[in-house]
Amino acid sequence: MEQSFVREMTSKHLVMLSLGGVIGTGIFLSSGYLIQTTGSIGTIIAYLIGAFLVTLVMMCLGELSVHEPSTSSFHNYASKYIHPGAGFVVAWLYWLTWTVALGSQFITLAILSQRWFPGIPAWIWCIFYIGIILLSNIIDVRWFSVSEFWMSLIKVLALAIFLVLGLGGIFGFIPIQGNESAPLFSHLTENGWFPKGAGSVFLAILSANFAFSGAELIGVAAGETSDPKKNIPKAILQTIVILVVLFIGTIVVIGALLPDSAANLDESPVTVILNVMGIPYAADIMNLVLITVVLSGANSGVYAASRMLWSLANAGTLPKRFAKLSKRGLPIYGLLLTILGGLLSLFSSIYSADTVYLALVSISAFAVVAVWLSIAWAQLNFRKHYLKSGHKLDALDYKTPFYPIVPWLVIILCSVSIIGIAFDPNQRIALIIGIPFTILCFLYYQLFFSKKASVAVENQEVGELSDGF
Repeated sequence: MEQSFVREMTSKHLVMLSLGGVIGTGIFLSSGYLIQTTGSIGTIIAYLIGAFLVTLVMMCLGELSVHEPSTSSFHNYASKYIHPGAGFVVAWLYWLTWTVALGSQFITLAILSQRWFPGIPAWIWCIFYIGIILLSNIIDVRWFSVSEFWMSLIKVLALAIFLVLGLGGIFGFIPIQGNESAPLFSHLTENGWFPKGAGSVFLAILSANFAFSGAELIGVAAGETSDPKKNIPKAILQTIVILVVLFIGTIVVIGALLPDSAANLDESPVTVILNVMGIPYAADIMNLVLITVVLSGANSGVYAASRMLWSLANAGTLPKRFAKLSKRGLPIYGLLLTILGGLLSLFSSIYSADTVYLALVSISAFAVVAVWLSIAWAQLNFRKHYLKSGHKLDALDYKTPFYPIVPWLVIILCSVSIIGIAFDPNQRIALIIGIPFTILCFLYYQLFFSKKASVAVENQEVGELSDGF
């Protein structure tokens, strides 16, 4: 009997999976630093551009994943519509992105938990949370989707409640310490529109783009989605709307209530604002939210990374053992290898922070933009081949609007972002390590797998298409 993934995810599960990957510690912790270095208006502009870019990416991914819903979709799309070697590179970049993050996530969870239980060693907390994440992913996809749904819901509600409270503070419905009257939006421009210069906004865009990474998880889960023609477009629309409202709204509230001079804090700017509003137990509430945020991100990351390994094995570029599924349709070997990779990342962050771990993190930062670029490039080529093969545009259940403008905009914006990394001394290493790693991956593929894979691709139907790419 042929093994296959179980299609049990609905649109609400897809939305929460995507939000689980996107809503991380950045919006809760790093946003204050970004406001301090860029200014409130500059940060808002950066996040608006990031939201615009991720919307365009999701439009491209929507057409591909609705037409051909497959597990680890954009690995397959890059292989079929760009080059098999490109798909190989994209899959490894994406796997590294999530797996490397696991190391820091385990440590972060331990540190957060020690706030309440300082006597328990960090390594015990790491083992505890690894067990939770493994159980969530290894039982069945329904259990995973339900657990991720509730964790992501907590994150969404936390941001939504903060947004409501923040607006209450801005308009004077909730008193703010140190303000006799409603502050409104005076803090947004108190030091000018761009106190650090317009160039700082460009660098902030790079951070904002990274903040929206994870939305593409909808594509990874396409092969496990029930009724993808209905649920994927619905999930894409809902995800984009929720992200734009919550992210932009949160940045506006933080910028309006937290002066630029007070934003560079070790403590979460959200916690600071809740404290000045007089919200009791603000620090403990935020600690609980952050544990949920990190745990949810690790949970969705293990899901995504394990599917990438399955996809690589299914394409013949990893041992076939990793393509085997359990009776419940789960890539057990991919899950275990991903957890092991996370542990290695954790150890490297402790013992080789300035060498191995730095290289891994740098590749991850480069990978996000590279994956988005590949999605747009694949969609651009897919539409051309689809029409060239005699199919009618109306036959597509979901069409990327304003084609080819949308995919070209993504390609241009992602390319500009990659070039922009070179001008930021703090992020430049992402190019120094990321580009050689990409080239070496591609050359490795060409050397060991190109002949075998080209035959397989030529004989494989792509959705309704019969010609190979």
